[in-house]
Formats: sequence, structure tokens, C-alpha cells
Amino acid sequence: MLPLFSLCARLLPGLAIGAALAGPAFAAGAAAAADNAPVPIDAFFSNPQLEDATLSPSGRYLAAISAAPGRRDALVVLDLQDNKPRMVAGFKDADILDFEWVSDQRLLFNVSDKQTGPGGQVLSSGLYAVDRDGSAMRQLAHRRGPHEAQTPGTNINRRILSWNTFMLRQRGAQDSDRAYVVTPEFNELGEVRTVGLLQLDTRTGQTWPVKRPGPIDGWLLDNAGEPRLATHSEDGKTTIYYREKDGETWRTIAQFATYAGSKDAFTPVGFGADGTLFVLAQAGQDTASLHTYDLASGKLSPEPIVVTRGYDFTGGLVTRRGKVLGVSIETDARANVWFDKEMQAVQEAVDKQLPSTVNTISVPSQLEAQWMLVRSYSDTRPVTYRAYNAKTGAFVLVGKSRDGIDPARMGRQDPVRYKARDGREIPALLTLPAGGAKKNLPLVMLVHGGPYLRGNHWGWNPTSQFLASRGYAVLEPDFRGSRGYGQAHYRAGWKQWGLAMQDDIADGARWAIAQGYADPQRICIAGGSYGGYAALMGLVKDPDLYKCAVNYFGVTDINLLYDGHWSFKSDLQDDWRIHGMPLLVGDQVKDAAQLKATSPIEQAARITQPLLMASGAVDRRVPLYHGTKFRDAVKKHNQQVEWVVYPEEGHGWSQPATRFDFWTRVEKFLAKHIGDKAAQ
Repeated sequence: MLPLFSLCARLLPGLAIGAALAGPAFAAGAAAAADNAPVPIDAFFSNPQLEDATLSPSGRYLAAISAAPGRRDALVVLDLQDNKPRMVAGFKDADILDFEWVSDQRLLFNVSDKQTGPGGQVLSSGLYAVDRDGSAMRQLAHRRGPHEAQTPGTNINRRILSWNTFMLRQRGAQDSDRAYVVTPEFNELGEVRTVGLLQLDTRTGQTWPVKRPGPIDGWLLDNAGEPRLATHSEDGKTTIYYREKDGETWRTIAQFATYAGSKDAFTPVGFGADGTLFVLAQAGQDTASLHTYDLASGKLSPEPIVVTRGYDFTGGLVTRRGKVLGVSIETDARANVWFDKEMQAVQEAVDKQLPSTVNTISVPSQLEAQWMLVRSYSDTRPVTYRAYNAKTGAFVLVGKSRDGIDPARMGRQDPVRYKARDGREIPALLTLPAGGAKKNLPLVMLVHGGPYLRGNHWGWNPTSQFLASRGYAVLEPDFRGSRGYGQAHYRAGWKQWGLAMQDDIADGARWAIAQGYADPQRICIAGGSYGGYAALMGLVKDPDLYKCAVNYFGVTDINLLYDGHWSFKSDLQDDWRIHGMPLLVGDQVKDAAQLKATSPIEQAARITQPLLMASGAVDRRVPLYHGTKFRDAVKKHNQQVEWVVYPEEGHGWSQPATRFDFWTRVEKFLAKHIGDKAAQ
């Protein structure tokens, strides 16, 4: 079999956007990868070099965000007819954050400052539009902050919207200069009170508000690109509204408990060309499937449209204007399921030519479009974007999301299942280092945050691959409470913080020992947010199993999530705190004893193993006092505590420099306690 890059070159050489605009920096990464030295840390944790590649409505043009050393992230457009890329928007003091096609001629985009963390951002937003050739640039909304930065020229007779105006990020009509944008409104505590919807002329700046039925959290456009659904959650209930074709009348089509759910609950997915509403629903089954919803009778289709056995349906519709072609799904990996026979034939042709990767296909909106976008990846290969001509069978290489990653030096990742102590099956991902021994390895139990979401997504992951490149086996469990595996698995995690959820993680480590993958004397537990909480509780509950822990921006006291602090309010919404947390995490009054027993800060004296902790000073999800209070408590009994605060970071590391520093610290910490240095 030819290597993938050779196969693509033989089909059609193409001109990668990144290579054309970035210059020689790409060659440096490849040279580094050829060395026997460890893959550099920046190859894993730098910002992607190319992302969000998207075809125009006709399919002739492709836009993407392109990064390169020495400049800010720019918006580039590739003409697939002549294969020439063009930078159409770029700034000296801001980065392109995201974009969407308004029409085949015009694009809408937001900017942000990716070189500064949340604490230092002054110019953090701004809405613009530009033609695909870089002309007719217009600023449509102010940048946030005291120093308003405008595009050159006068603002006389110009309409500039407020800073809190953002793209909807849904495919609109794409047949004029108009697009829909959202305008979140905030209360005095900074919480979103409602989200407005405006139709915006991207050339003149004129707007037309969409009438809403009351406070709204989210909007959904129909197949024609018009607002059709609105949703709102309040007082523990979710309401779904439908907008009649007259454009003025709204009616309630469903209402159900937000967190507890009900037999009639569903989540809107999208609309077919005939107005059919596709929804995600349990419909009396353990796993959710794709159904249709009768807007007249208010009933689900008796039979599902798509069932993903053993998994909740996760994905969306793949549509062209006037037709639903298929769906995107995720089971153990992402894929397309095609209703359309021609698209199924396209998928087979693409997979035949790109056999080493998972290849998902997206299509432009116009029916006559010939080009499609192929997103290819595997466990050892970051995403590569290619345009595919369905008529000629030719590929154009658009670019790679990351360079300097040699698949041969990446660890293979396998979906596995193991049994917890009560017999529950726990899905997990196991990543082993490339080459060398596959047995008796130091193991990192990597715990996802949330916790009530799906943590595992098969494919190239910078964290697990970085750890594997340093010689560690990595096990990532989707412990009970994780979404995506049915209601029974999800509900089994309710009120199980530090209890059965924690046991599932420990049982995964013991499974890895029993299978021979892990050295029982060299196991560390690590994670961020809830994963950081689980890392701390691992040291409390299983001190003989874990030799160390890494906690980044993790919860240290469950009661602090409820009560907050006088100087810094968490950004957790009141509806979740009042109605969600008592049900899923624990009631402060009824479950007071449990919350105390399962809060790491109450058990700090029991933690004697080495611990690395990191927090962001402007984290509003798990504010800094979670870390400082726990640090002070644990250091009274444990001198093996390393602690770092990143002044401008929030709940997650937004700056590459932070990621480089943090993971360098993790590398040294693991090497000392369970790695090569520990074995000496």
C-alpha cells in the first residue's frame, strides 16, 4: 500500500492552503519529526495550522482559517477551479475566530485575540463581512472593550452593532447578502438572560429583529435557512417553540423536564426540505435514535430513522437545499450514513482511495455543486482536508490541521470495554506508545471533565498522543454518568461523584494491570475540571493504586460549586445550580453528609502522594479559590505538592504558551514519579 501522502499526490498534486501561505515553517516540523528525539511539545499543543474548512454554496470555493508562525490567524479562500489560495482577511491585533458563507460571494466572520487569555482580552470580539476576493470589507459590530478598533475609513452613516453580536453558525439561505446573527443579553451577574435573533444585511449593516415568543436560549433554522424553532430552559423545564410560516406566530410544541427528562422529551436536530422535523429521542428505549416529529399531532415517528446500536445517536443531518442526503454519526468513530445512493457511491470511492483514514464528507448547499469536502483522520493522523470532485474523482489537497506529526511515531488507540465491580460495562479508549514494549508500562488514567457528557472520541488526540510519545499507556474511561451510551449508563452516575463513578476509574486501572498493559507500581491519575476532581478523589479512595495525580482547574469542594464566593461568582447558570445539581450531583441539605465525604478538601489530610495542580486566575467555572483553598489544606500534610497559576487563563488553556508550559511540567512530574526516572 502506498503511503497516504503519496497516493494523494498521484491522484492530483493540489496546493495546500497552509503550505501556500505559511512558507518554509512546514518543512521544519517534518525535519523535527524525522529526528529520533521526542516529538516536540509544540507539535501537539500549538494552535491548528488549518481549521474549519468549508465549501461555498456552489462548491467552487473553499474557505478556512489558516495559521502560520509570525502572523495572526487569517481567513483564506481557495478557488478550486484554478487551485489558487488567497488571504481575504487578516489583522495585526486579532485572529479570525470563526466564519460562515453568506452567499457564494460573501463571508461573515468573528475575530478574537488568541494570543491573550481571557483575563487579558480587551479586543475579544468583533463581527465583519468580506467578499471572497478580499474586497468590500465591512465591520458590522464593535469589538468588546474600552478601546474600540474600527476598520479604516469614516463611520458616518454607518451602522455598527454592539459587541455582543455573533454569528449563528448555521447554514442560512445563502442566496443574498443577508445572514442571521444572535445577540445574547446579560443580567447584572453576567448570565445570559435571553438570546435575540437579527437578520443582518452584511453590506449595509441594516438589521431586522426576529420576533421571539419570550426568553430564548437557542434558535434553529429550517432547510431553507429561515428561523423555525426556538428553545428555552427555565425553572427546570425546557420549552420548544415552532414558528409558523407567516413569520409572526409562535406556538409551543413541547415542554419537558430539562434534567430528569420524560418519555416525550426530544432534542431537535434539523429540518428536511418538506418541513419534516428530525429529532433525537429515547422513545421508550435505553439509547436515543433519530426520529421524525409530526408538528401537527405532536407525536414521534413510531419507528426510528437511524439507530446506532449500543450508542445514543450523535450527529446531524447532511443536506443540500431541497434534500436530506444522509446523516453524520458517531459510534466508536465518526462516519456518514447515506440515504442517497449517489452519495453512498461517492463514500465508497473516497474510502477506496483513502483506505488508511476515516473519511467524513460534507456537501455544499446547491444541488448542482460538483465539489465536496472530505475530512480525513485516524488515531495516528490529525485531520487533513481535501476537496473531492464527484464527477472526475479528483482530489485537491486543501491542507493539514497539523504538520510535524509522523503517524509512525504515534500510538495506536483502541476502543475497549471492561467490567466495573458491579458488572457495569465501561467504554474506554486505550492508547499505547508506538513501537517497543506494550506490556508493564507506566499508566496514566486520563479522566474527562463534564462529567455528564461523552469524553471519548476516537481519533488523533494531542493529550493522549503526547503522553504516549513519552512512553505512557493512557486509558480514558467513559465512566457511568457519561453521555452517549444510553440512559442506564447516564443515570447510573447520578449522585455518584466520588462513589461509583470513582470506582469505575479505579476498576479501569486494575483492568489494565490484569491485561498486562500497566505496571501496578507506576500509575498516575490526571484530569481537568471534573477530571481534576476525580484525580484528587483517586488519591483519597485508592492510595495504594495511584502513585501521583495531576489536577488542572479541578473542583476541590462540591459545596463551593453551590455557594460560590463573595469576590468571584462562578459562571454556572442558576437553573443548573437550582434544578440540575441537586438531581445529578447531590442536594446540599438532603445529601450534606455525602457531599462532605466526597469533597477532596474535606479529605485533604489523607492525600500524601505527589500532586501537581494548576489553575487559571480568571476561571469562572471553577474559580481560583477552589485551588488555593485546597493547596493550603493539603500542604499542611504533604510537601510533595507542585502548584502553578496562569494569570490570564480561564477554564482551560487558551494560549499555546500556557499549554507548552503546563504539559512540560506534566512531562517532568510524570517522569519523576512513574516514568523512567522513577524506575531508576
